Amino acid sequence: QVQLVGSGGGLVQPGGSLRLSCVASGSIFSRSAMGWYRQAPGKERELVATITTGGVRNYADSVKGRFTISRDNAKNTVYLQMDSLKSEDTAVYYCNANSYLYGNIWGRGTQVTVSS
Repeated sequence: QVQLVGSGGGLVQPGGSLRLSCVASGSIFSRSAMGWYRQAPGKERELVATITTGGVRNYADSVKGRFTISRDNAKNTVYLQMDSLKSEDTAVYYCNANSYLYGNIWGRGTQVTVSS
């Protein structure tokens, strides 16, 4: 069964850091571009960052210079390092895998709350 399992969310003060992780099962990871999306209350889900199988990264303008996406192919894991967090980063963060073979797959969300 294809599955994405995300972790690492929590409560952090403004200016703090968190690292999200997402483990993919099966052979999906090696064939997929991986990404993180987020959805704040009352808003639509939006792209945060993506990374291709070849390591090409793409970021939303709102997180450039603060967030870093990376992937460990040996561990089937994608990470999102989030630094200099702001209150507007508060949202549920979703891991995503996208490939021609498996299509678009979403993990369960993990809550990130930035508040003092």
